[in-house]
Amino acid sequence: MGTPEFAVPSLDILVKNKYNVCAVVTAPDKKKGRGQKVSYPAVKIYSEGKIPVILQPDNLSDKEFVGSVKSLNPDLIIVVAFRILPEEVFSVPGLGSFNLHASLLPEFRGAAPINHALIEGKNITGVTTFFLRKKVDTGNIILQKKVPVSEDDNAGTLHDKLSIAGAECVLETVKLIESGNVQTFAQEDIKATPAPKIFRENCIINWNYDSLRIHNLIRGLSPLPGAFTHFNNKILKIYKSRLTDLKSNDSPGKLSFEDNRLFVCCTDFKLEVIELQSEGRNRITASDFINFLKSIKKSEDYLYQLI
Repeated sequence: MGTPEFAVPSLDILVKNKYNVCAVVTAPDKKKGRGQKVSYPAVKIYSEGKIPVILQPDNLSDKEFVGSVKSLNPDLIIVVAFRILPEEVFSVPGLGSFNLHASLLPEFRGAAPINHALIEGKNITGVTTFFLRKKVDTGNIILQKKVPVSEDDNAGTLHDKLSIAGAECVLETVKLIESGNVQTFAQEDIKATPAPKIFRENCIINWNYDSLRIHNLIRGLSPLPGAFTHFNNKILKIYKSRLTDLKSNDSPGKLSFEDNRLFVCCTDFKLEVIELQSEGRNRITASDFINFLKSIKKSEDYLYQLI
């Protein structure tokens, strides 16, 4: 059971290792954009022609859906990047149901563990498989794999690393359950940290913070949903930044450029901006943005200030 691209490597590794995946459960198709073009879940796109049954329920507690799951008589349910399953579904398989989570539980329980690991400046994260229980992300742990976080990682690159590590973890977990040798251990709730869903207000850059905190927010929200600030009454998204040892010598949020490099003052050091996107325009490099600034400056009153 899964929906986005993150879940595809886990499904693929099971198929390639000749496991009998009798069905997949994924989100319903959606219509997007002005033209209302139909968008299909990544798991459905992968599964067509490979998996005999594809279920796309609106309501996971719907009697018809629950009946469909029971009629399949699965030995095991595997959940990767999906919705919260009701107990009447995850209790169906004789061998249980397990979930793959993109953190080293109990760290970063919640919907956005990848984003929060970067926002918190972690240099190590990982993946966890655990048996499902009623309370979300609290079940007994089966396996964990650590994954290093590089200085250049953002939410996109870390997502890809964890999806591959997660697939390997899923395969090992299935083999352990299949062998009957699976051993689990309880999570230490006292060590749990939250990783709630990211909302728009979580994406606003506060230039009154130090440069490291702002840098980690930017990489933790790149490429989606994107950290943003305001520049001359328009939204300005920043996708990539670089820490510097240049002391901040002006008010937080003040822009400056030197040798075709773009800097913003924070409370301690200047943060270099590498890639950004002004509202209504394409994503560009700092160099292109500097050229844009030079082309539109018409007076000394023009504000080079982010807020």
